[in-house]
Amino acid sequence: MYSAALLLLPALAVASPLNSDFTPLERRDSAPPADQITITSASYSGNGCPQGTVSTSIAPDKTLITFGFDAYQVYIGPTASQSEKSKACQLHLQLKYPGGFQYSITDAVYHGYARLDAGVTGSFLSTYYFSQSAAQTCTTRSSISGAGWKLGDVYTKHDQVETTATIWSPCGDTGLLNINNRISLTASNSKASGELTNDDATVAFTQQAHVSWRQCTP
Repeated sequence: MYSAALLLLPALAVASPLNSDFTPLERRDSAPPADQITITSASYSGNGCPQGTVSTSIAPDKTLITFGFDAYQVYIGPTASQSEKSKACQLHLQLKYPGGFQYSITDAVYHGYARLDAGVTGSFLSTYYFSQSAAQTCTTRSSISGAGWKLGDVYTKHDQVETTATIWSPCGDTGLLNINNRISLTASNSKASGELTNDDATVAFTQQAHVSWRQCTP
């Protein structure tokens, strides 16, 4: 995976409803006991994450979930096909937890690598929602471009969800969380090239999702 030093490298610009001044929505001591929380399923689909190319791990206190991607890469250039310019991956995570609690994604961090010629823009879109409340979503949009990416660099995209935009799981003992991601490259010059990937041969992209808990109220 990545060392903490990578978090100091260039970050993607993130649009509303995210807030760079993040305050945890709930205290961790309001969470159910960690030994009563289990992942009952973790699945994925999309051309950015073919079967067998994604790894999933969860921290012992069940507040941090990490996904590793081996094939989430896009390219643009004179010889690149249209299908290589944009890819998507849908993550589906179901937790089982004691009744009387809810959980939400309050913080998500993405790490990757970008090398972009002048005129090439890399874009990233993320949508978060629970299947039981599909009409309630939180979406973030980010982009990078400019001379600073010509030689390639590691990036960090940090989604911090405002209280007013937080999507909570249903009150109960299960909640299916969906995270839909899409990365793409566009160019104003047909001869320009670029890639949005990672320089590690085995992990092309990682995502860490921080979970917040709260007790249900009548």
